[in-house]
Amino acid sequence: MKVQSIDRAFDIIELLSSESNGMALKEITKNLSLPASTVHRLLNSMMSRGYIEKSGSNGVYKIGLKFIELSSLYLNSLELKTEAHPLLVDLSRKVKQIVFLATNMDGEVVYIDRVDGVSTLRSYSIIGQRRSLFTTALGKSLLLDYSPHDLEQYVYAHTLERRTPHTITDKRQFLREMELSRQRGWCCDNEEDIIGFRCIAAPVRDYRSRVIAAVSTSWDRDSFDQIDEQKVVAHVTETTALLSKRMGYRFQG
Repeated sequence: MKVQSIDRAFDIIELLSSESNGMALKEITKNLSLPASTVHRLLNSMMSRGYIEKSGSNGVYKIGLKFIELSSLYLNSLELKTEAHPLLVDLSRKVKQIVFLATNMDGEVVYIDRVDGVSTLRSYSIIGQRRSLFTTALGKSLLLDYSPHDLEQYVYAHTLERRTPHTITDKRQFLREMELSRQRGWCCDNEEDIIGFRCIAAPVRDYRSRVIAAVSTSWDRDSFDQIDEQKVVAHVTETTALLSKRMGYRFQG
């Protein structure tokens, strides 16, 4: 029964997608040969999620903005990966370490690309995996999309879960670090997410000045004494500046 309902919902969506002016309930019912009660129930369900909208003036149903939002996210993701990958390859060559590209999805870090210069097959094993916004350098960079006031509200609405002995769980301390990160333009993870790994990341912005992604590089404990962090920071921020420019961001000053 659920599968039938899904099929009918898609029938409605496909029908409305071809009607820019929308359709009344009676028209939808007639075109799909479905009971009015069934169509009305499915429309209400999709309206509650923003996938269908109803005009109050003439009572017609149209495709909702949620579909536009999802399509934009998908297309932006494709464009982002296309523009980012050669820059990630170059960054990996410069820092001689693994590099990542990630975005914020439903309040979590989601990896969308990785370059380590070792194995193409292995490079895709982490894509789609999720991590915390609060314990990773990538996550902290993505949080820079929030204004200081909004970030404070966001942090206090969540629990800072301890993942290692180095995880920052004090919210005031976390906010102080985020303010420092905002001022310098990059973030770090000092074994806060996984013991034995450090990470540097910076945000990627688009034409709206919104943070849409972050780029990072990480290294393990065996490399701690060999890494020049200031050089790594310079390479990472140069990469995110180039990628941001390609995504339409215009730097101030």
